[in-house]
Amino acid sequence: MSKNLKLFLGVAVLFLLTGLFISWNQALFILNFALVSAIMALGVNIQWGYAGLFNTGIMGFAALGGLSVALVATPPVREAWSAGGAGILGGLAIGVAVLAAAVALWKRMPKGRTRGLAMIALLTVGFILFRAVFDPAVEAVEAINPSVSGNLGGLGLPVLVAWPVGGLLAAAAAWAIGKTALGLRSDYLAIATLGIAEIIIAVMKNEDWLARGVKMMNLQQRPWPVPFEVELQANETFLNFAASLGFDPVTGSSILVKLVYMVMILAVLALVIWLSERALNSPWGRMMRAIRDNEDAARAMGKDVTARHLQIFILGSAVVGVAGAILTSMDGILNPGTYQPLRFTFLIWVMVIVGGSGNNWGAVLGAMLIGWLWLIVESLGPVAMSAITSGMSEGPLKAHLVDSAQHMRLLTLGVILLLVLRFSPKGLIPEK
Repeated sequence: MSKNLKLFLGVAVLFLLTGLFISWNQALFILNFALVSAIMALGVNIQWGYAGLFNTGIMGFAALGGLSVALVATPPVREAWSAGGAGILGGLAIGVAVLAAAVALWKRMPKGRTRGLAMIALLTVGFILFRAVFDPAVEAVEAINPSVSGNLGGLGLPVLVAWPVGGLLAAAAAWAIGKTALGLRSDYLAIATLGIAEIIIAVMKNEDWLARGVKMMNLQQRPWPVPFEVELQANETFLNFAASLGFDPVTGSSILVKLVYMVMILAVLALVIWLSERALNSPWGRMMRAIRDNEDAARAMGKDVTARHLQIFILGSAVVGVAGAILTSMDGILNPGTYQPLRFTFLIWVMVIVGGSGNNWGAVLGAMLIGWLWLIVESLGPVAMSAITSGMSEGPLKAHLVDSAQHMRLLTLGVILLLVLRFSPKGLIPEK
């Protein structure tokens, strides 16, 4: 039996033990989170493992994927569209037109003071015109039943349509970011992508007309064929089936829904792995690794390094966007406050590093292992700390240790990362 197969079997045993000794419901919840994380890890591996691009703005692309679910799957708020929909679209069109005019002006006018003054005048006039059209429309939309909506709503399409749209939305943002940031050195690129991701989250939090901002948006749809738990609990056939397996209706319905999600996520993950493997082993993949290892030599051979970097940046971001859309569909809620670097950026990076950057199967293995650790330690940490401190007398030390139990997963994550970097610096499944 190969080493890689043993590693995957070992991770599978962890999930089986979770189901046997804790609950199958929690085991499937952790598994689905790990599978979605594996898709994100593959997107990061495409950028870093193939081309050496250090992107720390993963949460921004995941958030755009989540936003696509709200924009595609929720029904439109017709009163809001009547009150200010045209004004918002007109304002956005003015903004895009001003930016396009600014780019054209910058390229066509010769360098000098005249070009600078013309740019300032164009952007100032454009900004004033944009705000004059956009602000009144936003106020009108956000005044429409703000306790329930206060936004334009979406297109009312099936939620499955939002998954590829999430990838397209993230790809479009990656193109805009890449055109400006990919010329930076790797450390500056990391800072720039993190800052841009924070800007995306700030826009989602503050622009209520878009997706209700911090008020959060409940998503009423499920991807086909995922049923609602309450529908299963009212189905006599399912109730008999659950009873025959020894599950109560609530637990049985929750497990079945998670199983259906698992199958759908596995289908997307398999497609991404298949495409990634074909790309990695193609002449294009060998060219990308050559650019990663020595950009100067690749340029000397006539390769357009900047164009290839932009291409790989867009592809990896699109994969992350699809994963973000899947996660939001599974959660059933869009909350911009949950998009934090610790969860959506640095956790994914740890998965890629532990699994083995440059190896698609390594990224999947790292996601499964770290995803399991991240969630299981959160629930077992307080239990373990209570057992450790059971013999201690009451006092500030014991209280501090018990209160700090929730941070044990950060300690565990750090220890695992250090051990892997010490004994397998290239990851559990290194690049070939």
